[in-house]
Amino acid sequence: FNEVTGYGPFASLAGAMAQRPPILNNIFGLLGELRDEGVLDRRSLELALVAVSKLNACDYCVAHHSPMLNVIGASKHAIENILDYDNVDEFDAKDRLVIEYARQVTMDPNRVRDGIFDRLREYFGEPEIVELTWRIALCGAFNRFNDVLQLDIEDDAAAAFDDVA
Repeated sequence: FNEVTGYGPFASLAGAMAQRPPILNNIFGLLGELRDEGVLDRRSLELALVAVSKLNACDYCVAHHSPMLNVIGASKHAIENILDYDNVDEFDAKDRLVIEYARQVTMDPNRVRDGIFDRLREYFGEPEIVELTWRIALCGAFNRFNDVLQLDIEDDAAAAFDDVA
């Protein structure tokens, strides 16, 4: 795939998507708008993205989002053990719920029930729940896209990941 610049550490992803400009423009446009106008807090977002990416074994996304989660306060231990969230002391109830929800949406979306939404509403409004759900689902799509096309992890992203791995 052709190298595309201007997308920060996501040049491999952008380069693949650039093969179809409507995909690149719309997906990166959506991500930009969610970044600028999103209602979901950054910690919840990154917890969900790392959890989904680990569940799907997407090395590309784990390498990109683990450092972001570390920068906003998660320890290396927490990131490494995110899927064992009940045994990570630094995760609070909200963190655990976000990871649990990410797991359910990723692994068994047909069985997500009202009880988890009642619990989510203790921390999030409806717009945040919709954004969280969309970002979890979108992350799963990115995981599959990146893995199927065997995208290389950019050197800068790999170096940042090495610092938290």
